[in-house]
Amino acid sequence: MRPVVVFRFSQTEGPGYLGESLTRKGILWDQVNVDAGDSVPEDINGFSGLVLMGGPMSVNDDMPWIPPLLKLVRQAVEAGVPVLGHCLGGQLMSKALGGTVVANPVKEIGWGEVSKIGHNPAPDWLGELPSSFEVFQWHGETFSIPDGAVRLLESPFCANQAFLLNNLHLGLQCHIEMTAPMIRAWCEAGADEIAQAADSPAVQQPSAMEEDIAARLETLHGVADILYGKWIQGLRA
Repeated sequence: MRPVVVFRFSQTEGPGYLGESLTRKGILWDQVNVDAGDSVPEDINGFSGLVLMGGPMSVNDDMPWIPPLLKLVRQAVEAGVPVLGHCLGGQLMSKALGGTVVANPVKEIGWGEVSKIGHNPAPDWLGELPSSFEVFQWHGETFSIPDGAVRLLESPFCANQAFLLNNLHLGLQCHIEMTAPMIRAWCEAGADEIAQAADSPAVQQPSAMEEDIAARLETLHGVADILYGKWIQGLRA
């Protein structure tokens, strides 16, 4: 099988638990570090899947790597190569597929509940998960659901937390790839952002994010195992 290509946009926002999952399953993966100046590949044909991680920038920023990456996402969707986006990655997917990305009513930072939309919007993907469960959040913007996609999850503070397109491509606003070192690094790097958004009802202090972190991560990784496991089934040989 060809490798999965994973795009990193910030040094502290790498693949985390996703990378561990791919390696544990014996799936080869290559990392493109956009933040370090790596170029966006022009063709998706050398890869079995496309993953987009998070980052502090906006998809609406004028950055030279955004247009070729949006083109690569569209190419992957047209070719049936599974795409997976986390936070900024989900926003890039939405924009590439004709959606929009705008400011969310409030910032979400820290642990929070998401809920399934309706009875069960995608039983093959979400059937093993409870009606609501805890994920990690760090975003100030939100995506619209692209045409043809199914809205999967919502939170009390953000209506669009996940979408599924063609039963193959998964866009997430939330983070399921977190590890303890990543959470601590984000809290350190984002201390000013946390302080400035402290009035938001959806923003936690670092001390709150550390509470029961081992148990919370174990539960989060259980969610990730289900979603990543389903996504991996679609990888192109």
